[in-house]
Parts: sequence; structure tokens; C-alpha cells
Amino acid sequence: MTNAAGGPALSVVIPAYNEAKRLPRTLDRVIAYLREREASFEVLVVDDGSSDGTAGCVEARSDPRVTVVRNETNRGKGYSVRRGMLRVGGARRLMTDADLSTPIEELARFQAHLDEGYDVVIASRALDGANIEVRQPWYRENMGRVFNLLVRLLVLPDLRDTQCGFKLFTARAAEVSFGPATHDGFSFDVESLFLARRAGLRILEVPVTWRNDAATHVGLGRGFLAFLDVVRIRARALSGGYPRGAAERT
Repeated sequence: MTNAAGGPALSVVIPAYNEAKRLPRTLDRVIAYLREREASFEVLVVDDGSSDGTAGCVEARSDPRVTVVRNETNRGKGYSVRRGMLRVGGARRLMTDADLSTPIEELARFQAHLDEGYDVVIASRALDGANIEVRQPWYRENMGRVFNLLVRLLVLPDLRDTQCGFKLFTARAAEVSFGPATHDGFSFDVESLFLARRAGLRILEVPVTWRNDAATHVGLGRGFLAFLDVVRIRARALSGGYPRGAAERT
């Protein structure tokens, strides 16, 4: 079964930078899960200028539903996710990290919430009921708490965790959230969710199982830049730099 526009029912977008070691296992798990539960699907890996065999891990597979696109250079996770989410054709579009810190098995609950009428469902490590199997180092956890506090103060007051890399969008929500977005770094989650909220879309935050992977590529320097980006998002919103949303026009 395909969606009304002729695309698959579900698209999965995986941004990847030098993930040749972790990606094969992730793809095996994702594809096995989808084959059992989805009538039609596609998996798109966006290779963010990797210098290892990341793209080859995908190209070696015989399943035509699993493809890769390559950024010519390392453009950032935000750029990669945006490129993937706007390129795929699924009626529903999941972004998930190459390390599967949030297991793909959480998808069924997210799908059920879209069935209830939500436009965007996001994973949260901060809500009651979240199961953190392996925690981040203390300095990353504390930096994350401060970042989320800044996000709530300036941009998204009702969301506790914007940075967990497992989010499900309807096709329309993906276009609204990523089409006007410009941030290429790790603040892209904040910007895309802000655009969704600004357009009046319904966002649900759901506690999930999560397991930190020590091989993360997120450097502390890039993390600090994300703080500045939140301020820039707020300033751009105040200056009218983003499209006016449905909620503002009513």
C-alpha cells in the first residue's frame, strides 16, 4: 500500500557521518522491523561528507527501498536531516540517528499518536516514564539541561526535550517544519519544532527508552554554538524573519 500521492506509507531518514561501523547493524535492525510491520516503506541515509565507507554500506544492499544520498562536504546534521526529510515521499516521515539511541521499536507508539491526530511526535528523555538505560557523561547531561531551559525560555516553553533524535512527522508537517528552516547544526531540532508550532501543528512529546552511545560525534564546541543559535532563532522570529503561521493568522 502506498499513500495517496504515490509514495510509501513511511519514510525513514538517517543522517550519517563516518558511520561505517555502526550503520550496517542499524540498517539490519530497522529494515527487519519495517518489513514485519509496514506495507510500504523507504529508508534514506544522508551521508554527510563521510571519509569512511558509510555510503558503501548502503550501496552494497540489494533492497531498492534502501538508498543513500551524499553531501559533497560535511554540512552538518541539520542540513542532512532537512535534505532527507524534504527528499523522501512518505506519508509519514521518521528521523532517527545512526546509533539507534532510541530503539526503532518505539515507532509503533508514535504511529498510534499520529492516528490520534497529532502532526509531530517527538521522543523525550526528560518526561516521567522515560527509561534511560545508559546515561550521558555528567557534563553533557548538565549542558543538555541548561540548553533545554534556554529553549523553553526563548522558543518552545511547553517542550522538555527538543534534542532527542527520534521524531515522526506527517508529510505536511515535514514540509512546514523543514522547508523554511536554515540552521545546519544541532539547533535544527529547535528551529523545525518552532516552525511546526508557529504553523499551528499539534506536537506531542513522548517518553522513550534511550541509551547513550559513547561514540557520539557531537563535539562540545558545536554544542555551545547551538546555544547561540537558539538566541538567533528567537531574534529572527521577533524580527519577522520566519513565515507567519496558521496560528498567528487566526
